Amino acid sequence: MTGFWQHHGIWFVIFMFFFPRLTMLFATVWGGWLWWVGWLFAPRLTVAIIATTFYWQTNMVLVVFTWIWALGLESGEKGVFVWNRKR
Repeated sequence: MTGFWQHHGIWFVIFMFFFPRLTMLFATVWGGWLWWVGWLFAPRLTVAIIATTFYWQTNMVLVVFTWIWALGLESGEKGVFVWNRKR
């Protein structure tokens, strides 16, 4: 098993945080229909699933933070959008 930091650096993490769709498009090798559906509708959740699949054994802390990021920011982002739309 290889660790996350052997393949990626801090810039990858920063770009994934701010631009998950662009980073996934240019930096990942998945390409099945499920990957594309995740990329289109829930990129942060797709990133969390991919991180769990590949890095759970070597980087559990990173995977836990990825799930917090995916579930927390995804719902928070949607809440801000709905709140601004009502105004």
